[in-house]
Amino acid sequence: MSVTLTKGGNVSLSKQAPGLTAVTVGLGWQANTGFEPDASALLCDQSGQVLSDEHFVFFNNLSSPDGSVRHSGGGSPIDGDAQRIEIDLTRVPDRVEKIVFPVSLYEGASRGQSFGQVHRAHIRVLDRDSGAELARYDLAPGGLSAETALVFGELYRHGAEWKFRAVGQGYAAGLAGIATDYGVAVPREAPATPSPAPVNTPQPTGGAPAPPVSPKAPVVAPPAPVFTTSPQPTGSSTVTCFFDPNHGPGVTTVTWSPQWGVPRPVQTCGACAQRIQATAPPFYTPPQQGYPQPVAQGYPQQGYPQQGYGQPYGDQDHHQQGGGRRFGTGALIGAGAAGLIGGALLNEAFDDDEPEVVVNNYYED
Repeated sequence: MSVTLTKGGNVSLSKQAPGLTAVTVGLGWQANTGFEPDASALLCDQSGQVLSDEHFVFFNNLSSPDGSVRHSGGGSPIDGDAQRIEIDLTRVPDRVEKIVFPVSLYEGASRGQSFGQVHRAHIRVLDRDSGAELARYDLAPGGLSAETALVFGELYRHGAEWKFRAVGQGYAAGLAGIATDYGVAVPREAPATPSPAPVNTPQPTGGAPAPPVSPKAPVVAPPAPVFTTSPQPTGSSTVTCFFDPNHGPGVTTVTWSPQWGVPRPVQTCGACAQRIQATAPPFYTPPQQGYPQPVAQGYPQQGYPQQGYGQPYGDQDHHQQGGGRRFGTGALIGAGAAGLIGGALLNEAFDDDEPEVVVNNYYED
């Protein structure tokens, strides 16, 4: 005698048919033209997850690896069943705790179909040997709307018995949602890279076509200043820094622009070369022994003090207060040389007394 179940109800099949070894699960429905419901089976372990992807039996995999569950495929309805699944209970692996039976609508979402439009859906369990119906569950359509997949029922172990439960749980995500819930690996397509939108170039009205637009040339950065570095001096080299021998060997060749004279290349240390490149001319003026070195007004020299040479005098010795006229090194050199020559001549003329020599420097305003 068949037992009719409601949602969530269960029945012991082993008690309904003692010595039961195999069952047939029949699933049926009434749907409009264009609907393609597909029944499937999931062999799950104690955790409720499918044993493997091969234990997901559906229209692309009609049998489990051990052959205990087989899908009969489509075809003509049999006694109101649209599709049937055969289960040999004696061959079901011990690890399998339950077998779940979902039904999904093929491309239901893209076609705008759902189980709210499916009528008289049912699942029933038959004794495969005798063909007798043992249990039945008729799904009520009132509680369904946007679902595109539905778990109709499940077989499960209860000690030494096999029982059947009416489930009726819907999924809006279709068969992929059910497969994900039960641990089946569902491949997902990577999103396609959108193609760039074509650029419409306006054509001139009449006359010759416009010349093609050449691609925009890349912006090239100006070249960085290049320092010409002389070879490193060997142990026998005597070339030192032009501006101060104490700075070490002259390893870099730079162009030196003196305050008077023609610019020429000199060899300096790295620090002096960097200062020459970063300072506006006139650059360094080599110190003259015995003569003070003026500071060029308007072009401050941030160099090292010259060891062994006199340091520059203050502004009061070289120009008038308040920014008056400034006199260069040449004038000072000439005045000093004249004083030395005059002193030597007077000393030669007067052997006994050394006259006091006064050198007056006259400069034009």
